[in-house]
Amino acid sequence: MFYTTDTNLHGLPHDPFKAIVTPRPIGWIGSKGKDGSTNLSPYSFFNAVSDRPKIVMFSSSGRKDTLRNVEETGVFTTSFVGAEILKPMNESSVVVPYGVDEFSIAGLTARTGELVDAPYVGEALAAFECKVTEIHRLKTAAGGFSDSYAVFGEVVGIHIDERVLRDGRFDAALARPMARMGYMDYAEASDTFELLRPAPPSQT
Repeated sequence: MFYTTDTNLHGLPHDPFKAIVTPRPIGWIGSKGKDGSTNLSPYSFFNAVSDRPKIVMFSSSGRKDTLRNVEETGVFTTSFVGAEILKPMNESSVVVPYGVDEFSIAGLTARTGELVDAPYVGEALAAFECKVTEIHRLKTAAGGFSDSYAVFGEVVGIHIDERVLRDGRFDAALARPMARMGYMDYAEASDTFELLRPAPPSQT
């Protein structure tokens, strides 16, 4: 099958776009407003985009509470979603008015960052503290604006629960990371294997 995205006439019950771009890590973004209120929301458009310096990105579809907070304060956190806290992660995705605390709704511990004034999930096996570097409203190929905003943040601090460190590595089999698939589907990425990059061909 083939279809163009300007019409999106795929003939399927649900749009397959996000089901094809899988698995996607979950960006569980913690933020704080200028009024002191805290927010915790999961984003499925999230990833690491740079190693030197360490930068992560999440994209907000529309102007949501998290976007408002990071614009006001310039900082945020992202907490690792492991299998044991999948349920509270989902509970934190509930749509509530601005200022309602999703940490409390999900029964989670809000811990303030060491370097940034934003909360992260105390029960998470890892968390990043981030300072905003750029916020972009995404554009279309024709030059118009989309309804999505990409937020980039430099990771300035990293928390790791030492229970998931093994042989000097952050062990996915122990951490049991959860990934977002298409539709309402999730997957656990714990069955890992090592695949070495091929050696360059010899020059003779």
